Amino acid sequence: MISAIEAVIGRIAPADQEAIRRAEQRLDILTKPPGSLGRLETLAVRLAGISKTEQPAYGKRTVVVMAADHGVCREGVSAFPQEVTVQMAYNILSGGAGVNVLARQAGAEVKLVDIGVGADLSHPELIDHKVRYGSGNMAQGPAMSREEAERAILAGISVAEEAVKRGTEIFITGEMGIGNTTASAAVLCALEGIPAETAVGRGTGIDDERLRHKIAVVERALRLNAPDAEDAIDVLSKVGGLEIAGLAGLILGAAAAGVPVVLDGFISGAAALAAKSLAPESIHYMIASHVSGEQGHKLMLEHLGLEALLDLGLRLGEGTGGVLCLHLIEAVSRIMREMATFESAGVSGAESR
Repeated sequence: MISAIEAVIGRIAPADQEAIRRAEQRLDILTKPPGSLGRLETLAVRLAGISKTEQPAYGKRTVVVMAADHGVCREGVSAFPQEVTVQMAYNILSGGAGVNVLARQAGAEVKLVDIGVGADLSHPELIDHKVRYGSGNMAQGPAMSREEAERAILAGISVAEEAVKRGTEIFITGEMGIGNTTASAAVLCALEGIPAETAVGRGTGIDDERLRHKIAVVERALRLNAPDAEDAIDVLSKVGGLEIAGLAGLILGAAAAGVPVVLDGFISGAAALAAKSLAPESIHYMIASHVSGEQGHKLMLEHLGLEALLDLGLRLGEGTGGVLCLHLIEAVSRIMREMATFESAGVSGAESR
C-alpha cells in the first residue's frame, strides 16, 4: 500500500511559477493602487500557482467530511458522548448541520465519508470507506495498525480522485468525530515536538479539571506509543485518527490532481501536517481558511507556514470555516477575471517618482 501512496506523492508538482508571475503582473495593471487589496492579492497569486492560470474559476466545490470515532473517548476527554458522532453524521447526510447551511450559501456540495465510525451507517448519499469501527484507545495502545493508517490515507486519495473525475475544482476539508481534538493534539505533539500542555485545547468545551486530564491522557499516549516524528504514518497509526489519516490522503490526492484544498481548523491542520511530512510539495496546494478557537491551531499554521484568512474564534469543525472562505476565493477569482485594467478602462496609472 505504501507504494500506491508514494506513486500519488510522485505526481505532486511544484506551484506553477509562470502562472504566479502572470498573476502578479495582472494585479499590477488592474484599476487600483498596487497592493491595495492586501492579503487578497496574496491569495490570488497562490491560487494562480495552484491552478496554473492567473484567472482561475472554481465552479464545482466539494466539502469532504471525514467521519470516525476515537477509542480515546473512553478516557473521558470530551464533553459529549461518543454516540454523537453517528447522530451528527446523519444530521450532515440529511443536510441539517452547520456545514450544510454554509455550503448551500457558498454553492458547495457536502460529501460525508464513513472512514471509521463505530457503527454501521446507511444513507443513499453516504460514501463508505470504513477501515475499522473506530480507532483504538491510544492511551492504552496504538490507535490503529500501520496497515490501517495506510488504508485510511488511500481512502482519502480515492475520494479526491473520484471527486476530481466528477468535476470538483476545489476541496474543503471537514470532519466529524467525538474525541478528534485529542488525537489532533497528539499528532501535533508527535510531529512537531510541541508539549501537550501547549497543544491540547478544550475541544467541545470541557472545564479546567477535564482539560488537565486531557493533557495527561495525551502525554500518556505519547510516552506509551513513542511515535516516530520522522514517519508520519507511524504517528497517525499510533496517536492519530482515521479521519485525520483520511484527510491527509484527500490533501495528497487533491495536490496530485493540481486542485486547491481549503483547510478547515484543528483536525484539518493535523492532517495537513501529516500530508506535508509525507509530501512537502503538497503545502503549495493548501489554503488556510481560519484560525480555530482551539489553542494549538495557531502553532499548526506556523509549522505549516500558512497564514489564515479569517479569525472568528470558530471551533465547530465540519468544514464550516473552510466553506466561509469560499466567498473570499470567489471574490478573488472575480477580481482577476472581471476587474478592468488601467488601459482597458482609460484610467491613468500611478506616476513613477
